[in-house]
Amino acid sequence: MKAIITVIGKDKIGIIAGVSQVLAENKVNILDISQTILQDYFTMMMLVDLSRATLPLDELKENLDKTGESLGVSIKLQREDVFKSMHRI
Repeated sequence: MKAIITVIGKDKIGIIAGVSQVLAENKVNILDISQTILQDYFTMMMLVDLSRATLPLDELKENLDKTGESLGVSIKLQREDVFKSMHRI
């Protein structure tokens, strides 16, 4: 199963490292990543593979939420099929 992770917030050191650490600890593979800085705001999208994840999706979301709070950013995780159907024209 694949998922989309979005990260948005005020830019600061350690955002990519913090998110990547949670994913690595839970055996979530990053397939693609795009990030940019818009003025002082950090934005990132990741396509990840959850097929070997050690946590259920809900628990992984909770871990990412906690990481987001500690980093001062918003982190959202959606299954790829849900993301695609929400953004279909």
